[in-house]
Amino acid sequence: MTQQQAFTCADSGEPEDIRHQQVQHWARGELQQLLGSDPGPIHADALGGDASFRRYFRYHSPSELPLAGFDGLKTSLMLVDAPPARENNPAFLLTATEFRAAGLKTPTILAYDLEQGFMLLEDFGDQLYLPCLQAAQGDDEEDVSDIARVDVLYTQAMAALLTLQSDRSASQLPAYDQARLHTELCLFDEWFCGRMLGIALDSDEKKLLAQTWRFLEQTAQNQVQVRVHRDYHSRNLMVRQQPDGSHPENQPPGIIDFQDAVIGPVTYDLVSLLRDCYIVWPAEQVNRWLRDYYNEARARDILPASLSFEAFQRDFDLMGIQRHIKVLGIFCRLALRDNKPRYLLDLPVVMDYVVTVGERHPELKAFISWFRRGPMIDMYVVLTASGPMVSASELSAQFENSQL
Repeated sequence: MTQQQAFTCADSGEPEDIRHQQVQHWARGELQQLLGSDPGPIHADALGGDASFRRYFRYHSPSELPLAGFDGLKTSLMLVDAPPARENNPAFLLTATEFRAAGLKTPTILAYDLEQGFMLLEDFGDQLYLPCLQAAQGDDEEDVSDIARVDVLYTQAMAALLTLQSDRSASQLPAYDQARLHTELCLFDEWFCGRMLGIALDSDEKKLLAQTWRFLEQTAQNQVQVRVHRDYHSRNLMVRQQPDGSHPENQPPGIIDFQDAVIGPVTYDLVSLLRDCYIVWPAEQVNRWLRDYYNEARARDILPASLSFEAFQRDFDLMGIQRHIKVLGIFCRLALRDNKPRYLLDLPVVMDYVVTVGERHPELKAFISWFRRGPMIDMYVVLTASGPMVSASELSAQFENSQL
C-alpha cells in the first residue's frame, strides 16, 4: 500500500534568534583577541542553509582584517552555528586539519568553541560550482554549450581529489566499513520505502534487498581505500573569490561540508562529482572524465597498474549505485524529518541513475526489475501529487514498452 503525500518546495524562514545573537557576541570576543583591538558590534547576515543543522552567517568588516593564514577575502568572515547536540564539530576540525595538510583548500579555522558549537572561518565567497556548471551546460545537456569551461572546472575538482587521495600519511578518520555502508543502504528501506511510500516489505523483498546490499558492500570494500570527502559534488565545491572580487575558475576549488569524511573506496568521491545528484552530463562526457582520472590515478600510484579501465569503471558504477540508493533514503528523511521537501525534486535524477546504471550489471537485475516496477513508480505518484511531473501511468507504460 502506498501512502501518497504532497510537498511544496518552500522551506519556512527562521527568524533571528538567541543563538544568532550569541554567535555574534562570541565572534566579537574572538576577533578582539585575534586583532588586538575591539572590532565593535558584530552584525552578521544569515545565509542559505544546507542539508545539515548548521547555520552560516557572513560578517562584513568596515575595513580590511589584518589576519594571517589565508589568501582569500580580507573584509569578510563566516560565522558558523553548529549545535553540538546535532553536529559532529570535532570531526569537522579533524577533517579540516587533515585535508589542509594534504593540500586542499578548506576554509581556515580562525577560532572555535566546541562547547557552544560556534566557529569563525575564512570566507570563500558565494560562487558554488553548480551555477557555473549550469551556465556552461546551457539549455540542452546533450549539447553542452561551453564544454571547455566545464572541463576547466572538473579538471580542477579532479586534481584536488587526486591530491587528497595521494596523501599517504596516517589518518584519524573513521573507516567506511561494512557496518557503515549497510546502515546507509538501509535508509532506503526505512525512509524511501517505509516512511515515504508506506511499503511494508515482505520476506522475499527483504531478502532481495539484503542480498543486494551485501553485494554492494563487498564491492565497495574491495576497492583501494583512501581519504573520502563523502559529499564531493557541485554544491560543496566553490570557485573561490579573490580579494579583487574576481572568481577565476582555473584554480583549486574551495571545499566545504567535509565533516563526514572517512577512509573508504577510491571511486566514492569521483562518482559523487561526475554523477552529481544536482546536474547530469551525457554518458560520453562522464566516461571521458573517468578515463582522464583513471590515467592520472595510475600515474600517481593511487590505483594499481594491474587494474584495468573496465574493472575500474565497474567499481565506479557500483559505488554510484550504493551512493544513490543511500541518497534516496536521505532525501526522503530530509523531507519528512527535517522539513526540507525541496530535496524531493532531485529524486527523479537519482532514481534514473539507479536504473540506467544498475541495469548494466547482471548482479543487480532482480533488484532493478523490482525497483522500477514498484517503488520507483510509487515515488512518482507522490511527486506528481505536488505538480506536473512525469505521471506514474506514463512511467509505467514506458517501462512496459521497453520490455516489448
